[in-house]
Amino acid sequence: MSSQAGAARGPGMGPGGRKMPDLTTGPIGKTLILFALPVMGSNILQSLNGTANAVWVSHVLGEAALTAISNSNQIFFLMLGAMFGMSMAANIMIGQAVGAGDRDMARRVVGTATVFFLLLSTLIGVAGYHLTPAILTGMATPPDAKRDAIAYLRVIFTAIPIVYGFAFLMMAQRGAGDSRTPFYFSLVAVLLEVTLNPLLIIGVGPFPKLDIVGSATATLIAQSTTLTVMVIHLYRRKSILMLTPAEWRAFRPDWQVVRNLVFKGLPMAFQMIVISLAAVTMMSLVNGYGSTTAAAYGAAVQVWTYVQMPAMALGAAVSSMAAQNVGAGNMDRVSKIAKTGVLYAAVFSATPIVIIYLLDPFILQAFLPAGSAALPIAVHINSIVLWGFIPFGMAFIFSGIVRATGAVWPPLIAMIIALWGFRVPLANLLEPTLGADAVWIAFPVGSLVSLALSAAYYRWGGWRKSRMLPTMPHGEAADTGMAPPSGVEESEVAAEAATRTSPSAPSKPAS
Repeated sequence: MSSQAGAARGPGMGPGGRKMPDLTTGPIGKTLILFALPVMGSNILQSLNGTANAVWVSHVLGEAALTAISNSNQIFFLMLGAMFGMSMAANIMIGQAVGAGDRDMARRVVGTATVFFLLLSTLIGVAGYHLTPAILTGMATPPDAKRDAIAYLRVIFTAIPIVYGFAFLMMAQRGAGDSRTPFYFSLVAVLLEVTLNPLLIIGVGPFPKLDIVGSATATLIAQSTTLTVMVIHLYRRKSILMLTPAEWRAFRPDWQVVRNLVFKGLPMAFQMIVISLAAVTMMSLVNGYGSTTAAAYGAAVQVWTYVQMPAMALGAAVSSMAAQNVGAGNMDRVSKIAKTGVLYAAVFSATPIVIIYLLDPFILQAFLPAGSAALPIAVHINSIVLWGFIPFGMAFIFSGIVRATGAVWPPLIAMIIALWGFRVPLANLLEPTLGADAVWIAFPVGSLVSLALSAAYYRWGGWRKSRMLPTMPHGEAADTGMAPPSGVEESEVAAEAATRTSPSAPSKPAS
C-alpha cells in the first residue's frame, strides 16, 4: 500500500478503515492520563512480580541462590538496557509514521525492527549461553553461588529472543497509540510467571523440581506463551503491527530504519548504563557507613521505586503522544503536551511524596522491622531525598518530548552532566564534612541540575527540527482549546527500562 493511501486515511485508521488509537486529536490532559495509567500498571506489575519471585528464591533455596540471581541479573540489566534504547527508537519511528498517516513507512519500521531484533537477540543468546561461565568469573561471583548462577543465566540467555520480542512488541503498541493492550498482556505474563515460579522451583504435581532453573524457566514459559497469544490477538484485530502475507516484503531490511535503530537507539541505551554506573557508585559510598545504613538505604530505595512510577508512566505517554504529533506536523500540540505533562508530573510525583512524609516510618516498616536501628536512618534519608523526585519527574517529561523528535544525544549529555558532573562529585566533595548526609543531599541536587539542563534545551535547543523519518504529515490536527505552551521542555530516558528489569528480580531504581 502506498504512503499516499495511508495518508488519505489519516493516522487513526487501520486496515479496512478500522479505527486505530489516535493521539493527535482530542483533549490532551484526558488522553495523557488514560494512556499513562496502563503503562504505570504494567510497571507496577513488573516490580511486584520481581519482588515475589525473589521472595520464593530466597525463602526456598536460600541466600546463595538469591546471590546467584542477583549476579545474573546484572548481566540481564545491561542487555535489557541496550534493547530498551533500540526499542524506544522503533517506538518513536512507529509513532511518527502513524502520526503522519504513512502506513507504508510504519510497516517498513515494523518489518525491519522485527528482523533486526530477531537476529540481534539470537546472536546475544547463543554467545551468552557459551560465555556464561567466563562472564560470571569476570564478575567475581561468589563460589557458593556460581554453579546456580551459570544454570540460571543460561536459561535466561535461551529466553533472550522471547524477552526481546515481547518487550519490542509491547513498546511498539504504545508507539502506535495503544497502551491498554500491553497492560492486559503484562498482567497475563505476570500471573503466569508468579504461578509457575513456585511450581517449577519446588516441583508440585506434574511439574518437575528444577530449583533455581525453575525461576528462569517460569520466565521463559510465561513470556513465550503470552507473546504467542498476543501475536494471535493482534492479527485478529488487524493491527498495523502485524504484517499480512501480502506485506511480507516489509521484512526486507530498510537500511535507513536500521541506521536509526542503531544510531538513535544507542544513546538511549548508553543512558541506562550511565544511570546504572552512577547508582553503583552511590551504593559503594553508602556501604562505607556499615550494614545498618546500607539496609536503611535499601529500604528507602524500595519506596523510591514506586514514587518514580507516575512520572515514568507519564514520560512514556508523552513520548508516544509527541511522536505521533511530530509525524502529523502538529508542533503546537507537542508544546501543549509538554506543558500538560510537566504539570501532571509535578502533581503526581508530589502526591505520594506528601503521603510518605506524613506516614513515615509506618510505610518503611514494610521493608524494615519496627525496632530496627535502620528505621530512623531510612526516615532521615527520605526527608532529604524524596522531594527531589518532583524535579526528576518533570525532567523525565521533557526528555520524552525531545526524544520523540529523534533528538537523542542532548538528553544523554544532560544525564551525564547531572549524574557525573554534579551528583557523584558533590557526594564525594561534601562527605568529609557532612558524612552520609552528603550522599543524600547529592540526589536532589542532581535532579535539579537535570531539570535545569532539560528545560534549557527544550527552550533554546534545536530539537524541533529533528526527525527520525522523512514522513510527510497529513495535516494539522484540530485545536484542543488548551492554554498556550509554557516555553519549557526537555527530559530524561529511563522511562520503560527503569522498571523494565529482569522479571525474576526486584525493580532497579532509576537513580
